[in-house]
Amino acid sequence: MSVSVHPTMAIPQNGLASPPTRVGIDNDKLAQHMIPLTALLSTEQLQLDAEEESPLLSHGHDMLYKKEEDFVLAKTDCERVPGNPSSTYAAFAIFDGHNGAAAAQYTKENLLKDIMSCMPPNLTREEWLTLLPQAMVAGFVKTDKEWRKLGQTSGTTATLVIVDGWTVTAACVGDSRCILDAQGIATPLTIDHRLDGNEEEQERIKASGGEVSRLKVAGGIEIGPLRAWPGGICLSRSIGDMDVGDYIVAVPHVKQIKLSPAGGRLIIASDGVWDAVSTRRAARCCRGVQNPETAARYVLKEAIRSRGLRDDTTCLVVDIAPPGSQPFAPALKKPLSFLKLLRCTSVKEGLIASDLSIMEELFEENSAALAERLGPEISVHAGNSLLLCATCRCNLYADAGISVHAGSFFSQVAGKTWEGPFLCAKCRSQQANAVQKVQALVPSKLLQNVAIHYEMQQSDRHEEMGIWNCSWSS
Repeated sequence: MSVSVHPTMAIPQNGLASPPTRVGIDNDKLAQHMIPLTALLSTEQLQLDAEEESPLLSHGHDMLYKKEEDFVLAKTDCERVPGNPSSTYAAFAIFDGHNGAAAAQYTKENLLKDIMSCMPPNLTREEWLTLLPQAMVAGFVKTDKEWRKLGQTSGTTATLVIVDGWTVTAACVGDSRCILDAQGIATPLTIDHRLDGNEEEQERIKASGGEVSRLKVAGGIEIGPLRAWPGGICLSRSIGDMDVGDYIVAVPHVKQIKLSPAGGRLIIASDGVWDAVSTRRAARCCRGVQNPETAARYVLKEAIRSRGLRDDTTCLVVDIAPPGSQPFAPALKKPLSFLKLLRCTSVKEGLIASDLSIMEELFEENSAALAERLGPEISVHAGNSLLLCATCRCNLYADAGISVHAGSFFSQVAGKTWEGPFLCAKCRSQQANAVQKVQALVPSKLLQNVAIHYEMQQSDRHEEMGIWNCSWSS
């Protein structure tokens, strides 16, 4: 902790120097505006104490059915260590099924369990939170794999939020968005895996052998949103949908943040809400409403007023409030004072500094923050539980995994041969066969560019899988 001391502050009489005098400055007036050191220390200690105390959680939801394919999960009594009440965390989720409700119901019953099965035992809380994003990736894929074994064709979105103290971890496939409303600012914590407006996902599907186009009617006229073919699904990521190509994956986008002691409000909703209202509008329409169930009802009313009831429409509101506070309602962000702006080198810096007080980003997909937190030995610690084939999710041993970069363009230019993610021998062979098929269809002068492009797509895909970047010496 650093404390700034004004140059005009008095120095003890037994010091070696006398207080400096600055021309044109009235020391008495300055002293009136100065904050005592004890007050600064007291304020900072209060903030630290608030961070150590667990926040108050309250939640509520509201639903309007059209096809009865939406499901809600809200569990506030989960335990990192079974039987230890001090290790409690909470889980909240929305599942929006399509082509039937079976996949959504199965995912509700099994997703959290599958995620926890991917966590190594005997972890401290900090280790548990650090490994949670990777376990969520592995758990989503495991749930998808087990569901496909049942041979049913329905699919579902899945947005799961785990709240442990002030740390919030959100994972999502599909378009059931989660946002954070804190201090008058609405911030998305998930991304929508829709093909419309997502060029990266469109290219990934095309590189995997799928087609992306709109529905065509008589005369070749295209209507509606972009869809992936075969199958005609509008989403690029989901759980289930086994009748669609393998290019529809269950790898979630994951984001982990730490809230400030001021807390915040989470709004999780199905696309019946987000097709009708924007992120800001959803947050604004229930701002100041203290009861989370009532807040969820306000969001639904706003959506129905805007678009009508065209689909199952579900909203789940979770309030994370400071301990000892009244029922939570997100406070409006206070405007910066002139003095606060003067302390920053620019107005832009002042605005950024203020935004940072809302939350601290700990991890997001492709974020360097995770590597900094994991450290050089974390792969050894967690490898037995999380070292899986990036494609089929079978278990790998240290001497059996083949890096996705092995023999590729990237291994030659970046030395990535011994970096993960890793594939089992069968999946690596299938990857090589896919490259050969592409080469057989492309003129020879384009072979090199196609190979490099394919490797880039595969590298991006497997990095999104979130498997450990492990290194071993032979």
